[in-house]
Parts: sequence; C-alpha cells; structure tokens
Amino acid sequence: MTNLQRRKDEVIGKIAAKAFWQPLLDSGLLFLDDIRDNFYYASYLFAASQEENEQVEWDREQGKRKAEEILFRVLELQDQHSDSSTYGHWPLKLRPTPREASKNTLPVELMGSLMVYFYERYANVLNESLRFSFEQALLHIYQSNFYRKPLEHFGHHEAKYTAAKLIFGQRYKDKELLEDGYQSLQNTLSRITSMGMSEYGSLPWFWHWVQAFTCAWELSENVEIKHTLAQMLDYLWAERSTFYLGGAFVGPHARIWPHDMPRDTNVLHDYVQFGDFKWLEEMPRTEYAGFFAYEASTEVKHKALTRAMPMEVKRRVPKAAALAAHKDDCLHSYVYITENYAMGGIWERSLEFDNEQHRWDIALPLDAVQGANHVYFFHPGSGYSEGDLRHQSEYSEVLFHENTIIASYQLPEDQPDTIIGCLPVGDWVEETSGLFGFCGNVYIAIHVQQPYQRVVLEDRSIVTSRGRSNAVVVACIDKNTANSLGIEDVHQFAKTAKQKQPSFTQVIEGDFRITYMNFKNEILVLGSGPDSEMSRLVNGKAVDFTTYTVT
Repeated sequence: MTNLQRRKDEVIGKIAAKAFWQPLLDSGLLFLDDIRDNFYYASYLFAASQEENEQVEWDREQGKRKAEEILFRVLELQDQHSDSSTYGHWPLKLRPTPREASKNTLPVELMGSLMVYFYERYANVLNESLRFSFEQALLHIYQSNFYRKPLEHFGHHEAKYTAAKLIFGQRYKDKELLEDGYQSLQNTLSRITSMGMSEYGSLPWFWHWVQAFTCAWELSENVEIKHTLAQMLDYLWAERSTFYLGGAFVGPHARIWPHDMPRDTNVLHDYVQFGDFKWLEEMPRTEYAGFFAYEASTEVKHKALTRAMPMEVKRRVPKAAALAAHKDDCLHSYVYITENYAMGGIWERSLEFDNEQHRWDIALPLDAVQGANHVYFFHPGSGYSEGDLRHQSEYSEVLFHENTIIASYQLPEDQPDTIIGCLPVGDWVEETSGLFGFCGNVYIAIHVQQPYQRVVLEDRSIVTSRGRSNAVVVACIDKNTANSLGIEDVHQFAKTAKQKQPSFTQVIEGDFRITYMNFKNEILVLGSGPDSEMSRLVNGKAVDFTTYTVT
C-alpha cells in the first residue's frame, strides 16, 4: 500500500467513525447547515462499511444501513419537477426543515459529479430502493442542463460545469455534450497555462477545481480526454506545490473563509497528497479527499516538501473578467518561501468577490505552532465583523522584499481609525516600538508606527492600533540565521531588532515615507508623493514588475 493510499484510508476511517457515532436528527440527516456534508459523511460511512479499513471499530452492517438511510434522505430532497426553475437542484441550508428549505444552485455543481463517482463505485452493493433513487437523481441532474453554460470567467464554477459535461456526457452517451466538455477543458487549460488563474490562492474553491477534474479523470473512458485531464491536474498540483509550506497555503488570496485564515484547516487534500503535517481533528470541508487522489509527480512533491533553499515566486495574475479593464489587465503576486516561513502578498488592491482579498501575511507550517499559523495586519473594510479577521479595506499600500514587508495605512476621516493584527502563539516581547516574537523556528519583528494593544487568546493574539496615519514593518529570520548574528533568545532578538527601528515620516498631509534597513542592511523605502504616486524602492531601485511571470 502506498503512503497516499494509506492516508486516503485514514481519511475515510476517521470521517466514517464521526458519521457512525453522531446521532441522526429528526429529519434522518446528520447536519442542517449544508446538505453536502450529509452526502459526504454518508459516503465515507458507506465506503468504510464495505472496504478493508483497520480503523473500523463499529458494526459494519449497522453503518451500511445508517449510510443508506442518510443517502436516501439526501436524494429525496432533489427538485425532480422538470418544469421547475430549480429542476435538478437541492437545498443548501436545511432550515427551518429540509423539506421547507429553498433550492440552491450550488450543491449540484460539485456534489452531482461526485454522486456519479460514488454510484458507479458502489451500485452493486446498494440496496435496491437506493439504487433506483440514485438512477433517478442522476438522470434529473443530466436533464436539468445546469452545466450547459459558456466559458466566460474561467473560475471554479465553470471548472465544475466542464467536469460535469464530461461526466454526464459520457454516462448518458451524449456525444455533443461530451465534445462540448472536452472543448471547454482544452480552452480552460490553455487559458490558465498561458495567463494564470484569476482565483489566486482561492480556498476552498481551488479544491473544487481539483476534485471536479479528478472525478472526471477517474471516470473517463476516453484516452484523449483522460490525457488532457491529467495535464490539467498536473498543472493544478504544480500550482499547489508552488505555494505550499507544511500544510499552509502561502501568499495572497483572492478569496478566503474563516477556516482558511488565520489558520489553515481546509487541508485534507494536502494531507493525502503530501502528508508532512499531523492530522487535524478539525475538518471544515471533508468533501471527497479520501476517495480519489491524482498523485502528483515526484518533481512536484519534491518542490512542495523540500524548501532548504529560499526562493522568490513572482507571478502575474490575470484580473477576474468582471474587474479587468482589458484582457491583459493583471495583478502581481510576490512570495518569499523558506523551510520555516513564507511571506509576501499581492501588490495591488483588488475588490474581489465579497471583498475577500487577503493582501499580505507571514505563513508558518501547521506543525510549527498551535492555533493560528498566519501573521498579518489589516484595516477593516466592507463585510468585516468582530472576530472574523477578513474583509480588508482599500486603504493600504505595501512593499515586499524577501523577508521584509512594509504596509502603510493612511485612513480617511470617514473610516475607522484602527488596524487589526493577528499573531500566532509564541514567545512574544512587547516593546513601545513593536512586538518581537519567536514562533516555531522563526523570530518575527513587528514595528508598529502608532501605540498598540495586544489581547492574548488561547490560539492567537489580536493586536489593535489606532491612528489616521499608521504602518507596520515586519521582518523574519530563522533560528539558524539569528544564531549566526549572536542571537540566542527572543529578548536578544528584540534588542537587536529595535536597533533597526524604521523611520516613519509624514512629509505633508496625505503623503508619507517609511524607511527601513533590514537584517541584510538593505534599505527599503515605501512612500507617496504628488498625486499619490507610490514610491517603492529597494537599495534605491524601484520594484521591477517586468520580472514577474505567469508560471
């Protein structure tokens, strides 16, 4: 058994155990928040009841019956009225009751294709009534035509439509649909390999790309289509390995959810593929990580797992079609990755979907810290609510250079005057000029322009700082580098880092200049001039965006 298969079995066994021991609700389901979780958990329970799995310590026949009952309850909630505007769809949220819940277009996008995979794998051992229910449900999905949409945005929705075209076109011998799906696949692959993905670092939607095309690859009977699907999956896993560090998804994010930031917990696919961090009991999105996995190449896995030599990743990112002024309109992503930390972000502010752009941070491997594994500051914007450390405003400017980040916050009078920061659990020293910490194997210096307050929580610290003109300068060095500088503990580090206190200068009202000498004695300058023109200098040279590439 390969390590990948062993980890798949572990995922199946652990989720199945949760499904077995969790009591059913009055509705016959396990969850009301999301119908998809009922399908996923029941799938795991059924699979574990049928296959060899050393983690199964419960009655297999009882587990099979429970799984079948849940699956039947899920299938019967499908809208099977062909004249309905939601034909073929399921509700998403199941309140006030599952039968009263309104139908939603989202569940079928991914769940529909996964249902085909599950049914083809286990049809011969399902009870007769459930087999009939599956046959009917899949036929209604096919006849609903939800996936018959043109490629416009090249995002996760269309990735799932493309996979569904391939899967249902093959299943129902619809040659025209299958050809449409193959053309969509080729066009999507051409777009992202030549221009990049607009949904940069976008979780959990990146995993929807991976699952949709892995499902299609598993099911495909056409050699040519299967080969192209393999090319797509090779690209996706190469992309993941580029921005991977011990379970962390490093770099900027177009979209994030609370389970993505400030702690990476949507990591089951990473766990199966790479397996270089401890199992997390928290599983916000199980989906089908335990069922299928397209194994990445040796080269891709080596890149993800071997970070002995620091590297810079400089990418051009195409703007989402709805935000682009022209077809070549792009953003610029920068990440500096070492074996102990990664830091960087996106140079340009962009109003992504639901204002979820995550501009910059430091990411630590999951096993390096307990709790939050990201360090960042932001000014709250549209959608922000207390306790949810997302939704940033447009009032920030950034400078990235290797192990240093400068972020400026010039806040208008009509905006809140507070920036918020998140720190991992570690050994932190508070000084008037900033915070200096040792987390995992990394020393972190955070210079804050204005006074701040820190509240220590069980799994993170929250920092707030008030001021219309504010800034933070963040620098990292690993333990070995610190030792070479004569630094043996966090107090010595704080003493050394304070000697490199940045210069925060308000030139005239509305203009600013921040100057910092990093641990390599390089001079970094972030400032604004006439007409708010930004100046970003490293050793007197402006940042060169012509060096940024697609891959």
